[in-house]
Amino acid sequence: MYSSIRNLLKAPRFLLVVLCSLCCNGFAQHPVHEIELTRHVADTAKQRDLIDIAKNILHIRPGNTVDSTGKKVYFSFLPFSTAVPGGGQALITTTTAGFYLGDRETTNMSRMTFTPYTNFARRFGLPIRSYVWLENNTWVIDGDIRLLKYPIETWGVGREYGNDEHLMMDYTYLRIYQHALKRICDGLFLGGGYNLDYWMNIRSQEHQLLSDYTSYPHGTDDREYILSSGLSLNMIYDTRANSINPWAGNYANIRLRTNPKFMGSQQNWNSLFVETRRYHRFTRDPNEQNMLAIRQFLWTVFNSPAPYLDLPTLAGDTYNSSGRGFPLNRFRGKSLYYAEAEYRRNLTSNGLFGFVAFVNANTVSGPESSFFRTWNFGSGVGARIKFNKNAGTNIAIDYGVSRHHHGVHLSLGEVF
Repeated sequence: MYSSIRNLLKAPRFLLVVLCSLCCNGFAQHPVHEIELTRHVADTAKQRDLIDIAKNILHIRPGNTVDSTGKKVYFSFLPFSTAVPGGGQALITTTTAGFYLGDRETTNMSRMTFTPYTNFARRFGLPIRSYVWLENNTWVIDGDIRLLKYPIETWGVGREYGNDEHLMMDYTYLRIYQHALKRICDGLFLGGGYNLDYWMNIRSQEHQLLSDYTSYPHGTDDREYILSSGLSLNMIYDTRANSINPWAGNYANIRLRTNPKFMGSQQNWNSLFVETRRYHRFTRDPNEQNMLAIRQFLWTVFNSPAPYLDLPTLAGDTYNSSGRGFPLNRFRGKSLYYAEAEYRRNLTSNGLFGFVAFVNANTVSGPESSFFRTWNFGSGVGARIKFNKNAGTNIAIDYGVSRHHHGVHLSLGEVF
């Protein structure tokens, strides 16, 4: 076990050294005012949001201006109903809180998102995601905690099955990911954390065994639960001041995870997740949104025997935001690469309304699918309505299409 950990550490060691060097040397060469451009410095007095409209309707006088410490919480709330796999509707409520744990001149805005949903018939989800900056950005703490009981469609590995040949799975799922990272230099954080995936009461609604449906041999036999428990080494490079609605900057995330049997995992398996994001503004006007946002990630379990439900999957990222235009979990495999570009622009000068246009592509390893040779494409457009200008929170309504699917994606805050 310990030799496998050492082998894992060798792979990203050179990458970490290079990133540390680029971070420390790069910021030393850039003037401070360029770094400050990553902050959302718009004059909120010139901006308008749904809270302003509600105050005007209800004749509520504005409160005092925000104090310099920035220790306030900005809430945004969005209830809606949506169709769910297997038929029927579910009520979803999304609450996003943006807040500062220190002076906003030296501390980035933290975020916490709570998205409970239910169909009032023993189907529910309780996901809580957090991305917290401690005072003066000395630490960043990110978490992803979920308790879910809901049916979901699966299509095997790669392109093993066509769009209408899915298998409906039902289970209860508990996820606990918690990571703490210490600042090494401006923008760069290193640390580690604990990761738990616990799948319980796994059933097929078609009374077909998962092992008979897919050719994948690990974690598909008939069992009551699948448990993966392990530790991770984490690196984050983040020059965004606000992750709810990034104004500019760069973001990178590397998570190297090992799941040994002595920590409860049923198999020894390892994974690597590497993500980068770039936010490029076409204007220096702080009151105008005119931006191209680009992201990509590579997610792989190497050749280790990862359970089927723990394999890299489309929309398996923290906020289930990848793959607009595709069904949830449409593609799954031992390796998954995803890329997306989105153009963002204001429609009104006060920032109340805006629009986006996006394209995305993914490639996955597996039967009938060759990694980096077989591609799946999606695209779409979306509307933006400013809910809370102080936190930069938008109501995002996106319509995405792919070859065999189309659908609406709703969220609070930008998709990435």
